[in-house]
Amino acid sequence: MELSFWQQIDGSILNAIGVIVGGIAGLIFRNALPTNVTQTIQYAIGLITIFLAVRIAWQLGDIEIRTIPGIVVALVGLTIGGALGEVLQLDNRLSTLAQQIQTKTGQQANGRFSEGLLTAFLIFCVGPVTLLGSIDNGLRGDNQLLTIKTVLDTITAAALTSTYGVGVIASALPLLLLQGGISLTAGVFAQLLPDPANNPYVLIATGTGGIMLLGLGFNLLEVTKIRIAALLPAILVTPLLFWCIQLM
Repeated sequence: MELSFWQQIDGSILNAIGVIVGGIAGLIFRNALPTNVTQTIQYAIGLITIFLAVRIAWQLGDIEIRTIPGIVVALVGLTIGGALGEVLQLDNRLSTLAQQIQTKTGQQANGRFSEGLLTAFLIFCVGPVTLLGSIDNGLRGDNQLLTIKTVLDTITAAALTSTYGVGVIASALPLLLLQGGISLTAGVFAQLLPDPANNPYVLIATGTGGIMLLGLGFNLLEVTKIRIAALLPAILVTPLLFWCIQLM
């Protein structure tokens, strides 16, 4: 049975609405919370992010290509991707884009907007649930995974907005575009897609994303300041490296 456009992306739309609702709730109540409370909430999210990141990145230990461990492929991919991201000035470009959005929306110019936008987007979108849920939605019209993700993202958005502000709400748009795009692509290429749960290309990409998410957790804990945006190309570089090694 051919799925309608709505059936293929209803999970992503629900997810985006959840982020917006949670973000608005966070904006309403954040002024009522003392600074130490919002800081503790940020640290709590950071700890949970690190836990999730370790679970996602751990699968790199189960991947091997021609005796080369998956973690080594991820290391090379992050190195190349990070260098590419710095050459392309992705972090600066994202900050510039965020400032333009701030100007158009009338928000005060502070670094928290772009930081909140990127932080929320990575937390919401880096992980196997995003990929698997979106593909399942596009292939079968099943939005169960994305519905569960929506509940978690709504709570997280409320907590993040109390710290970062309206930038978290703005992350709903790229979230919708990414997840909706994956769902629609899955619907078009249904016969060509391998099983995402076991495909090594998917595992190496999500595992690399888990390492990036780990860095994000440390940023939330204010342990360090990693330029996560510069590492984003690694999500594409690592599967490409995996493919090249296979050819060799």
